Amino acid sequence: MISRDLHELREALGDCHRCPLGDTRTTLVFGVGDSCARVMLVGEAPGRNEDLEGEPFVGAAGRLLDELLSSAGLSRGDIYIANVLKCRPPKNRDPKRDEIECCAPFLREQIRLIDPAVVVTLGNYATRSLLDTKAGITTLHGRPVDIDGRTVLPVFHPAATIYDRTKRDDLFADFAMLGTLLSGGGA
Repeated sequence: MISRDLHELREALGDCHRCPLGDTRTTLVFGVGDSCARVMLVGEAPGRNEDLEGEPFVGAAGRLLDELLSSAGLSRGDIYIANVLKCRPPKNRDPKRDEIECCAPFLREQIRLIDPAVVVTLGNYATRSLLDTKAGITTLHGRPVDIDGRTVLPVFHPAATIYDRTKRDDLFADFAMLGTLLSGGGA
């Protein structure tokens, strides 16, 4: 699948029912932000609030994300945010392999079109999907990897640090590394 721009890609996705999630969601959450961003964040899947509003990272995790971005010298206007899945899994359950595979071409095309210098993977599913690994985020966070001419920076998902405060310092340190990468330390 090759698109000229994000609008055309969104049109190609349409009212997606390529997997059963299309039947249970409220709103397809495509992604938002600067289409020429140097930084793209990739999360797992829309949650309840995202499903209702049609935008990634709203609610408590979104407020923490704004704080993290600010700590790295960024704002939402500087980045693009998407998810591995474009539809909310029922009861916020983990994504299934076939669901990830259905959405993967659209995420890959978003990354190609935006062409960010850095892709920040938020949590296990985004990290495992983009790095094609079985290793967990606890092992991989804060360790930048160069893939296809761009840096992939795995970090904990902001929601994980809301439920487990012990990860909060690591998450802020990883976003500090993002700031360093952008200011000439590698991206």
